[in-house]
Amino acid sequence: MRPSSRPLPSLPPAPRGDTASLWQEPGAHGPALSPLPPPCLLPASGPRTRGSHRSYRKMACLPAAPPALRRWLGLGLFMLLCLSLGYALEKKVVKSKVGEKVGLPCCYEIPSSESLYDYRVYWQKNTTKVVLAYAKGEKIFNHERYENRTEMNPRNLTLWISPLEILDNGSYQCIVQELRSPQNPFVLCEETVTLFVTADFSQPNITAEVSATSCESTEMVVRCSSHGGFPKPKISGTLNNESVVWNDTWVSKSSLSLYNVTGKLWLNVTKDVSFTCSVEYNGFAKSTSLLLNKTNGCIVPTVPPSYNVLTASSIIIITFLLAITLAARYLPRHVCSHCCKPQDSVEEGVKECMKPPVTSKVTPETSSV
Repeated sequence: MRPSSRPLPSLPPAPRGDTASLWQEPGAHGPALSPLPPPCLLPASGPRTRGSHRSYRKMACLPAAPPALRRWLGLGLFMLLCLSLGYALEKKVVKSKVGEKVGLPCCYEIPSSESLYDYRVYWQKNTTKVVLAYAKGEKIFNHERYENRTEMNPRNLTLWISPLEILDNGSYQCIVQELRSPQNPFVLCEETVTLFVTADFSQPNITAEVSATSCESTEMVVRCSSHGGFPKPKISGTLNNESVVWNDTWVSKSSLSLYNVTGKLWLNVTKDVSFTCSVEYNGFAKSTSLLLNKTNGCIVPTVPPSYNVLTASSIIIITFLLAITLAARYLPRHVCSHCCKPQDSVEEGVKECMKPPVTSKVTPETSSV
């Protein structure tokens, strides 16, 4: 409801002195300076006679607070009153995402015995732009940017917006007037609702590029990027669940007021580790993890063989090849040293070889000759 315009009650000023310090016992240093008894003292029982002084008896009570303490107590009460009023005037907050349908509540609900005809309702944005307006049950205005995207409930006056856009982000006011007196409409309520519109970022993309490697470690350049979200994000990274600080980050804004974010990190990896990149925006978060493997950069240099080893190996190989070549060429020709005929006369050669040797006969005639 609309807050009251009455001024806040003023607290009484703290006294500048303690009234108990101004009172003195009569008869000690003269008459009393104040007719009032001090705190924690009450008049003693018994009748008072003429010429006698009233006596007082002491009571067990707390001493009076000093002036400084009373001033602080008064200031604390005033601050408590301001906080309670601020809480009563606290703005309502509604969160939704791009493309969804959202309802903004109003501060008044029309009773069931009445209708929208007796009221005038304004929904405006940032106190300057009228979004939707009704009077006597009829729509009298609808902003062109919200055309065909807004509607109002005729009973609880909730403003519905669908589909949501980034530019819908902002504060809205619901103003309800009663039209029982057309010359002087009465404002029933006026309330502000803050709409936070968010757009989901893409799943973070992580890339790792090896810049140098050795037997002990691997140097990498890790990049993480996400785009198309709203509002402005915060990017963070963890290495084996331990937070790391980005070397460079960029946040850019597109033409549709959406954000793109990129982070860059140099790492010296000595073993396989898990890297996680997270993008946080308006209470939402998206994360991606990647296993970073340490590459094996240890290359054992090979010692080239000596010149003598190469020479001996070459001679052995050449000799072996020559032996095989000569064996393949000449060995078939010397299988049978007695058989010199070709293959087609093998039988004749065998028969010739089987004949007994011819012996010459010596006759007396020949011997004499």
